[in-house]
Amino acid sequence: MSSKPQDAVADVSVLPLTRPQLAEARRMRAAELFEQRRPSSEVARAVGMHPESVRRWKRLWEQGGVQALRRRPATGRPPKLDDTQVEAVRTALEQGARAHGFEADLWTLERVGVVVERVTGVRLARASVWRLLTGRLGWSLQRPRRQAVERDESEIARWVAQEWPRIKKGR
Repeated sequence: MSSKPQDAVADVSVLPLTRPQLAEARRMRAAELFEQRRPSSEVARAVGMHPESVRRWKRLWEQGGVQALRRRPATGRPPKLDDTQVEAVRTALEQGARAHGFEADLWTLERVGVVVERVTGVRLARASVWRLLTGRLGWSLQRPRRQAVERDESEIARWVAQEWPRIKKGR
């Protein structure tokens, strides 16, 4: 992050919404539109969902009100990491991979798993690490651009301008 004064507002961190939170926000917006007696097709366009999903939400809303559209707690086995541990992992990951002793500042599932175990004492399988990153932290897959370290843009520009036309003429 930059330390310039005009960037002070950007330094305030607002956590991104997770997928379940975004889905619930869409349903809550749809409920507001249902209350205004808007047609399902209009609600579907407004919330960016398929009309059939909106019709299903409307049936639920008519039977149970807004509460029927709220997110329910996940069923099944409880997560291995509680919310406090997840935030500790987020903080650790935001420090970068180098801060945790890795050569390159690149996160892999294995590296994240190591950091999770160091921070929380909980060992997660690769699939669970993926779910933690994408589901609970709201992160997405980012692949670094593959580019040679030795790449010289000025030499490439010179070659394209001078050598390539000469070679092309020879055809």
